[in-house]
Amino acid sequence: MTGITVGYALCGSFCTFSKTIPQIQELINRGYKVLPIMSETAYSTDTRFGKAEEFISEIERITENKVIHTISQAEPIGPKEMCDVLLIAPCTGNTLGKLSQGITDTAVTMAAKSHLRIKRPLLLCIATNDGLGASAQNIGRLLNTKNVYFVPFGQDDPKKKPNSLVAKFELIPDCVERALSKVQYQPVIM
Repeated sequence: MTGITVGYALCGSFCTFSKTIPQIQELINRGYKVLPIMSETAYSTDTRFGKAEEFISEIERITENKVIHTISQAEPIGPKEMCDVLLIAPCTGNTLGKLSQGITDTAVTMAAKSHLRIKRPLLLCIATNDGLGASAQNIGRLLNTKNVYFVPFGQDDPKKKPNSLVAKFELIPDCVERALSKVQYQPVIM
């Protein structure tokens, strides 16, 4: 995979950062270059899951690249063909809704719009508490959108959070490979 760049965007599902950051390292171990991108919220918010500054530092250390975190920094991603595939992991319900409706008001949604403009694959790794609720229609719309692929997902806690869906983060490297070939990893729902 030498010479292939994965745009790796993180949104504010902070509880999944411990699952997604190791996948950045795994992609690098497999020979990919990784361009890190964070939504403004993910870039600036400290939570009980960790401090923003610590996540940024770890991501920049692993990738050896500065995190793109503003709309103006993300806009050239498509025109300059900066990524071969763009992955959003985690992709929150908020971001799903924005992508589904064509809203580009964050660094991540701008990166996605800019990247899709040149017909390259966008891979979504969802983490949303309302995936079987309000976000279901957005997931459905995006499942039917050209050049958009999903990391397989399923209910993470059907008893306590019956509408919650979370992707299988450990499948990210294999899903990246398939998305580069414009193939959806199957099965989508696990």
